[in-house]
Amino acid sequence: MYKMIGADGREYGPVPAEQLRQWIREGRANAQTQVQLAGDTAWKPLGELAEFADLLGAAAAGGAPPVVGPSPTVSAAPSAAINPEALAAEILARDYQVNIGDCIRRAWELFKSDFWLLLGACVVAMLIAGGGGIPYLGALISLVVGGPMSGGLYLFLLKKIRKQPAEFGDIFLGFSTAFVPLMLGYIVSGLLTGIGVLFCIIPGIYLGVAWMFTLALIIDKKLDFWPAMELSRKVVTRHWWQLFGLVLVLGLLTFVGFLACCVGVFVTGTLASIAFMYAYEDIFGARP
Repeated sequence: MYKMIGADGREYGPVPAEQLRQWIREGRANAQTQVQLAGDTAWKPLGELAEFADLLGAAAAGGAPPVVGPSPTVSAAPSAAINPEALAAEILARDYQVNIGDCIRRAWELFKSDFWLLLGACVVAMLIAGGGGIPYLGALISLVVGGPMSGGLYLFLLKKIRKQPAEFGDIFLGFSTAFVPLMLGYIVSGLLTGIGVLFCIIPGIYLGVAWMFTLALIIDKKLDFWPAMELSRKVVTRHWWQLFGLVLVLGLLTFVGFLACCVGVFVTGTLASIAFMYAYEDIFGARP
């Protein structure tokens, strides 16, 4: 993943290598364009990166048009214009591993560092996403708000994990930034998983795990619901059993909270949510 400074002086990204190649082909970047590899602090000319040398040489030989800043509709915000196919290919090419114990350990360290804010945000998000326990209407409310509320919580947790400024109100950002995709992602993935369980349990379990990162991808990568579902499925399938194990362990961790007079579920549920997002970040986050 890379960041780039456009001709307009604005910073764009992080974007995958394929997006940079597209900008080179369009004449929006050249050998002098300043880029930064994700996880690095130094900016350097694009021409110094060997992986783009052939494309830059072809662009120079062909007399590429003057460089202009990338279109605001493409990358005015971080993670905008992500190509899900390219991102899936990039992740699968470098591969990944999920260390369940390490995800929980890091989650606990983060939880301890800002206990009350994280606990409060997760408890409120869980209660609202679950329909607030309202009889009869609760299930309908959950269908509408469950996706946006969960997406907002995931964004809040990602900000904390990435050491970005985060505040309690961030848990509601799903309603203002991606309400329809999050709602549809929540409903469609849940409905199709339910159908899979109804007709044959194994396909339902597979789909439930395969689509586990759908809402996080929608809110983080600015994707529509179906591309997010497909991206999650393709990437998760590579190490499906590892992520199935993660789901089981986090589910067991949450269940343990019920044994502590039910109140403990808020603590263990918060810890599980943070660990879940650490796994997401390990897989889909920017890599050096």
